[in-house]
Amino acid sequence: MPAFFKTLEKLKPIYDWTYKIVLFICKLLLIGDIIVTSWSVLGRYIPFISDPHWSEEIVLTFMAYMAVLSATLAIRRRAHIRMTAFDNMLPQKVILCLDLLADLAVCALGIILLVYGIQFCNSPLAVRGKYASLPGLSKFWQYLPVPVAGGSMIIFELEQIFQHIEAFFVKPEEKKEVQA
Repeated sequence: MPAFFKTLEKLKPIYDWTYKIVLFICKLLLIGDIIVTSWSVLGRYIPFISDPHWSEEIVLTFMAYMAVLSATLAIRRRAHIRMTAFDNMLPQKVILCLDLLADLAVCALGIILLVYGIQFCNSPLAVRGKYASLPGLSKFWQYLPVPVAGGSMIIFELEQIFQHIEAFFVKPEEKKEVQA
């Protein structure tokens, strides 16, 4: 079984690459959010700068993307809020089982987000609907973060699930020997 996990270790660059891409997208969205918000605020108070009528919808769309994509980044770093009050009192194997169960539940949520997000992005509401202030822009872009986040959530949760399963079969000493 440890040979199987050695093979899975070779996928780590794919996880790292995906993480870097999602992080880069979040950075771009934050920069765009700051620029559009600053432009909008300046346009309200400085006479020669015009306040773009589309700023609120674009800022909210960027924020929706950042919220769901940054949640997937937190999955990779194990930075989500977790109940750890009993971790000191429970055996390590029980904690591993509970962590695995939680990760399976989040992975199931990612599958639901991906499947239903794709269906919703292809629905008439998303395809034919338009932004109020930008009639040329489809509402598809407003709903797209849901399946994108579902897909990246699945990718990062699979990594976590494999790490939990590996902890059952590979002792920490063996893992140090393999990494050395």
